Amino acid sequence: MDEAFRVFPYSRFQNFIDLAADRFEVLMEVLEEASLPCRVAAMAGRRHIVVDCRGAVRTILTAHYDRTPGSPGANDNGAAVFMLVEAARAVIKQGETGATFIFTDKEELSAGEEITDQGSYFLALGLRELGLESARVFTFDACGAGDTLIISTAAEKLLKENGGDSAAALLKRIHKLRDAALRAARQAHVEQTLLLPTPFSDDAGFLRAGIAAQTITVLPRAEAAAFASLSRAKDEMAGAILTGFPEADRQRIPETWRSLNGTGDSPLRLTPAYWKKVVGFMRAVCEV
Repeated sequence: MDEAFRVFPYSRFQNFIDLAADRFEVLMEVLEEASLPCRVAAMAGRRHIVVDCRGAVRTILTAHYDRTPGSPGANDNGAAVFMLVEAARAVIKQGETGATFIFTDKEELSAGEEITDQGSYFLALGLRELGLESARVFTFDACGAGDTLIISTAAEKLLKENGGDSAAALLKRIHKLRDAALRAARQAHVEQTLLLPTPFSDDAGFLRAGIAAQTITVLPRAEAAAFASLSRAKDEMAGAILTGFPEADRQRIPETWRSLNGTGDSPLRLTPAYWKKVVGFMRAVCEV
């Protein structure tokens, strides 16, 4: 494994992606070792792990820690989880930032399940009850392979198509989140940044519950450029769940996305050399 995995917290990464691992227990151990005070928010059978910074909640960063059964889940979503641990450690040292880090449960849906079965849906309902529906939510998924930061436009397209006053209000907030993400990318000196439609992540549950959320992912530069050049990528493919595509269309989807949710999602596909950039972006998101 890459030299980067010898340094904490990534030294626990192999334990986390082991097929027999209880990812909840491993993550709780990692957070304890990182001296990150956390609490478990149990909702509808889901166990979300919350790390709060001091100050009124202004920004929420999420990464789901669950995985598809049988998959190592190295990129989906192990890498982002560990990057979020590193970012939380750095941000907490800054003192009162108004940032909260949530490691979410049950992002992955099984056949026959709906968006309202997603853990982030119930989490969003809980945030609304706490009066936090206006908090800025950024969700990180599949951020471990590549060197190009992708700010998803899938939610924007979906809301434009749905129409209505509530969709318009959410769209306005999505635009603010996207602008904040672009400012954070500049502040963190992220050279390669693209706006592209991506598969939905925790943002789907948040949106269904009426809370705006911006998904961030990463792709290898060549894959990102090829996908951006497809006219269909900006229309019919926008926000689609990968498994819903016929095989002919799946071949047009970036290989990195096609490798998710299966045995091929292993550490061999990861590019740890870029992770510091993503962590820097996470930290910048808390500041802009």
